[in-house]
Amino acid sequence: MLWSSSCVISSSVWAEPMRTLEQIRHEIDAIDDEIVQLISRRARCAQEVAAVKKAAGEQPLQFYRPEREAQVLSRVMANNPGPLPQEEIARLFRELMSACLALEQPLRVVFLGPSGTFTQAAALKHFGHSVRTEGLASIDEVFREVTAGAADYGVVPVENSSEGVVTHTLDSFMSSQLRIIGEVELRIHHNLLVADVTRVAAISRIYSHQQSLAQCRKWLDAHYPNVEKVAVSSNAEAARRVQGEWHSAAIAGDMAASLYGLTILHPSIEDEPDNTTRFLIIGAQQVNASGRDKTSILVFTHDRSGALHALLEPFSRQGISLTRVESRPSRQHLWSYVFFIDFEGHESDPAVAQALAEIRACALDVKVLGSYPRAVL
Repeated sequence: MLWSSSCVISSSVWAEPMRTLEQIRHEIDAIDDEIVQLISRRARCAQEVAAVKKAAGEQPLQFYRPEREAQVLSRVMANNPGPLPQEEIARLFRELMSACLALEQPLRVVFLGPSGTFTQAAALKHFGHSVRTEGLASIDEVFREVTAGAADYGVVPVENSSEGVVTHTLDSFMSSQLRIIGEVELRIHHNLLVADVTRVAAISRIYSHQQSLAQCRKWLDAHYPNVEKVAVSSNAEAARRVQGEWHSAAIAGDMAASLYGLTILHPSIEDEPDNTTRFLIIGAQQVNASGRDKTSILVFTHDRSGALHALLEPFSRQGISLTRVESRPSRQHLWSYVFFIDFEGHESDPAVAQALAEIRACALDVKVLGSYPRAVL
């Protein structure tokens, strides 16, 4: 007991005294002042980068470098000591880079609209909030706007983890010369939204995009089995309609709820807890290797037995991991198909270059849609 008491006395003598709230706030203020100085210093470096590029006569003048941003985000996440999670640190730096890039050149990014859709959320997640975003009515319009140079980049959905690929996006690449310069993976949370005028007990109609209705099918069958489900052009359009209808609700995300002033009646009603949609960033530039890349190709094959096996065998020989294989009608010949293949690695990697050379030898045509950094966030 005496030994125990002495230990208690000893620990109390040497214990670090707890700081007062005023002391902690004083340190926070000092840290904030230092952060402001460092952010300003970084912004001036961004302006200097722009001046160097202009002086060098770089053509085309490219201020946004996807591989460079991916490397920065990966590095800060790896160096993060905590307590903030890695994704939070990456989001903070994404916004910092977005603001600095806007000093060099404000980017115009178009997306499959209207405003308030998950595609807009994906665009802001990838580029940050300092870019100018604009929603367009169709995937075709997004491709046309970027092809014409009226927009710097476009964002389009390509696949959902539970509902599969967006065929319209895949088909658009067949006739387009645009390249994939990045990807975004967005965790999709669907909410049942109502307006101030909604009589919750009398809901007889639920609006949403057909993909969202499909992703919430089991929940809807369990909670609103006799309610009419109406597919509309987008979740944002569903949210807009609900504003003036007392008997309807909408399925949409947080952004649409905020934009249209709706209340979340039931959050996260998607059937799959890991429901994720992948979006592609399209542009005209070729992207250098970042060290952690993915490549997408389009392959037109001969109409013969074993054609797919012949395409996939070179990847196996070179030890390249495939992440997706999709087939679509080629529209060139009856019963002929084109394959969309995603795999890990950059087209400049020796193993990838060898695999592509072997595939070109046995295919009608091979089109590299782009090599780009894998999604960091």
